[in-house]
Amino acid sequence: MGGGGGGGKSEKVRRSSSARVKLWVARASTVLLWTCVVHLAAYRELWAPSVLTRWPGCLNHPHVVQNSSEEVAVAVADAGQRHAARAVVLPPKRIYKNNGYLMVSCNGGLNQMRAAICDMVTIARYLNVTLIVPELDKASFWADPSDFQDIFDVDYFIASLRDEVRILRQLPPRLKRRVGMGFLRSLPPVSWSDIAYYHHQILPLIKKYKVIHLNRTDARLANNGLPMEIQKLRCRVNYNALRFTPEIENLGRRLVQVLRRNGPFVVLHLRYEMDMLAFSGCTHGCSNMEAEELTKMRYGYPWWKEKVIDSDAKRKGGLCPLTPEETALVLQALGIDRSYQIYIAAGEIYGGQRRMAALTLAYPNVVRKETLLPSELSLFQNHSSQMAALDYMVSLESDIFIPTYDGNMAKVVEGHRRYLGFKKTVLLDRRHIVELVDEYRNGTLGWTDFSSAVMASHISRMGEPSRRQMIPDKPKEEDYFYANPHECLPAEDISVL
Repeated sequence: MGGGGGGGKSEKVRRSSSARVKLWVARASTVLLWTCVVHLAAYRELWAPSVLTRWPGCLNHPHVVQNSSEEVAVAVADAGQRHAARAVVLPPKRIYKNNGYLMVSCNGGLNQMRAAICDMVTIARYLNVTLIVPELDKASFWADPSDFQDIFDVDYFIASLRDEVRILRQLPPRLKRRVGMGFLRSLPPVSWSDIAYYHHQILPLIKKYKVIHLNRTDARLANNGLPMEIQKLRCRVNYNALRFTPEIENLGRRLVQVLRRNGPFVVLHLRYEMDMLAFSGCTHGCSNMEAEELTKMRYGYPWWKEKVIDSDAKRKGGLCPLTPEETALVLQALGIDRSYQIYIAAGEIYGGQRRMAALTLAYPNVVRKETLLPSELSLFQNHSSQMAALDYMVSLESDIFIPTYDGNMAKVVEGHRRYLGFKKTVLLDRRHIVELVDEYRNGTLGWTDFSSAVMASHISRMGEPSRRQMIPDKPKEEDYFYANPHECLPAEDISVL
């Protein structure tokens, strides 16, 4: 009996001890779980989507944009009226397993970077990764120090795409420290690649290294052969999410208002700038001294690969920007009224007033943003991309848009004007034009025939609905997606094509 009593006591002690251990474990687990919840809540913007975002009514409720710096949408009233702000309800954040982080460094001018940003958002979305706000080019010819948030409304950019992809201003602290220590895989993706390339080549690298840096972003996604949802997202980013800062938007509207008060206006994207002439090797109409200066500049940039250039051959092939003198003849031949304002969307014209004389004689109302609102442009001086953003806004609103060369701005504005309802954009056939100009100047073609020939050759080059040209195995020669995003245009406009 005594032995049995001792065993009972021992059993009670064991049970009591076991109960205390269980209670301690339960309390510790509760504290640990609560600590995790607090940390997850505190850092949900860095680490979301987390398990918390799956709880209805917790973190995935519709988001309301409050004001401009805090993700605001602005509804613009008619010209001369006040701008009315309204709250926009954004969709819930998209829930997906994050495969890693994508950093990108854009290269080129404003519109080259704009198209690249659209591509990189789309790639991030279909790789299920987090995109870090893109870094803009500061080392190109223009040496513009502007960051993304100096040109685009970064808060709106992030919030308006929250149902597609998670975008952060910077890497989470732990990964940022690693990158700062030099642990970063950086590479240029292959040009004109389809989405399969990114799934098979880039995604495995992201999963392996957690963070990947794409150090060149121009033309890295194919024009054609992509699923419809990918093309639609590229357009959504371009025409909705990439909104300029309030300062740029407001000044751009002011420029349009001033122009509208003075009647119809044509935006002439006159690419007769020193860097463009040096790069292309086009010296038609230049003096020997100017041609030598342009050649010297071309050799001064080692990454401009083409050095020895036959200017005459290039011009006859339609590969040179039109000169101001040629442009004046073309505008007159197209019947552009002499009283119209001609807004020059470009940098400083090479040769200055001497080269602009023929154009200003034919069209007395030649204007620039610097002449329309000189005192209000002081904040934007020495920031070429911000100045280009103003020209972009004016170009979209013009009665007619005429680019004299196929640069990135010409192409992106062309596509945006198609998206806005096929606003008139004259796409000049430069090869045919220089033939006609030379015949007119040497007297073998009279003015009436010259004008008729110019008009006849541009009847179907006004930015009307058309399908992009696809050239198998030659993507660089295809029509550019951002010049004609026909997948994003109203079905009734392209159904007849």
